[in-house]
Amino acid sequence: MNPVQQRIAGLIDHTLLNETASGEDHIRLCEEARKWNFRTVCVYPHFVELCVSELEKSGIDVCTVIDFPDGKGDSERNMDDALMMISEGAMELDMVMDINAFGIREYERVAEGIQVVVNAAEGRIVKVIIETCLWEQDQIMLACDIVQSTGAQFVKTSTGFAAQGAVTGQVKLMRETVGPEFGVKASGGIKTADDALAMIKAGATRIGTSSGVEIVEGL
Repeated sequence: MNPVQQRIAGLIDHTLLNETASGEDHIRLCEEARKWNFRTVCVYPHFVELCVSELEKSGIDVCTVIDFPDGKGDSERNMDDALMMISEGAMELDMVMDINAFGIREYERVAEGIQVVVNAAEGRIVKVIIETCLWEQDQIMLACDIVQSTGAQFVKTSTGFAAQGAVTGQVKLMRETVGPEFGVKASGGIKTADDALAMIKAGATRIGTSSGVEIVEGL
């Protein structure tokens, strides 16, 4: 790999969130992650153990999703899921914030729901999906402020299952809101090297994509 490929690959969460994907598909995902040295693989909870085993001693972490993709805000279940995933070896958790609570301005409930997962993670990376396509600019800024207040390490654009994924203008707004040090993950619809570079230029420090191989090959 050339230096640009190495740098960008190190920002990619190599993602497989297809409900029909098999164990063989996940083994292939891990093989690709090892070949290109992606930052993590991001998979559904029931494939965490398999991927942890496949990536043992590779230096590549396993990321999984919590309350995904709907963000229903069942804190007790989310805590239990987070604890189970950590026990199976997940090192990063991408959770959806309580979408309904945010929409009706129950912001304390949103924060408390995130805090439960952050506490369960015990210092492991928690990225909070705010589903940017649902909100106006001031709401995106507020969601970023809430995420920062909880001790999570990243704010993330999208699940990839809503009407729209990552948009560079919204990534830039998120970066301006959280400041230079906090994590910003762009995810949803990022398929090419140009897409990834645009998100990074806008302020993303992590890229979630199922097209990681195509992206690094295109650099």
